[in-house]
Amino acid sequence: SKKNYFFFFFWRRYTLTIEEAAGYYHIGEGKLRMLIDQNPHEDFYVMNGNRALIKREKFERYLDQATAV
Repeated sequence: SKKNYFFFFFWRRYTLTIEEAAGYYHIGEGKLRMLIDQNPHEDFYVMNGNRALIKREKFERYLDQATAV
């Protein structure tokens, strides 16, 4: 299906939706939303209207520094 086709190219995309990031990083959608809410000044996400998009490479750098998620 088209949804599965895009999954293989996540590593090339600049941003991921919350749902895509949850599947890619094996972190729950609720936890991702909580990370955004608790870290309003971090640059690992961008808001597109009321929709949060995860900046893939910056979020990976954030995870590299984190001791727990």
